[in-house]
Amino acid sequence: MDTFECISTKFEVREFNEKQVPSEIRMKILEAARLTGSGLNTQHWRFIVIEDKERLKKLAYDSISGKWVIDANFAIIILTNPKYSFHLIDAGRVLQNMQMAAWNYGVGSGLYTKIDESKLKSDFGIPNDLTPSVIMGFGYPAKNFKNKTKDRLPIDKLVYHEKYA
Repeated sequence: MDTFECISTKFEVREFNEKQVPSEIRMKILEAARLTGSGLNTQHWRFIVIEDKERLKKLAYDSISGKWVIDANFAIIILTNPKYSFHLIDAGRVLQNMQMAAWNYGVGSGLYTKIDESKLKSDFGIPNDLTPSVIMGFGYPAKNFKNKTKDRLPIDKLVYHEKYA
């Protein structure tokens, strides 16, 4: 899929069908994460892949805003190192690359950030020096997104030239 087409057609997906995402596609998603740039090339992010249904259930229970992840085919916890002032920017960069790689193969994804951090860290063995910045659920969408349009502001409401307003 063309990059711009991928960007313009990608939707957040939080309802998934039962079809399993092949391991080759999962690896492509993780490879997209690995290849992402990071501030000062620190590559400080780490990833926990959750595939087991019982572990997905635990992930959902550790969430405040992502109970839907229980029905994902798999999930990825993105960990970043908060000692870097840019760690959340790097989390955003890596999650966007993973989402675009997934969408390229027809795999949908959704993200959430509201968690019970101490419970999540305990349940998934996350070290104290890393922060669970974003959690993403992946799977084939339950809904058909073909021919659906995005509800976005027109560009002339968003872009200014030379100065604001």
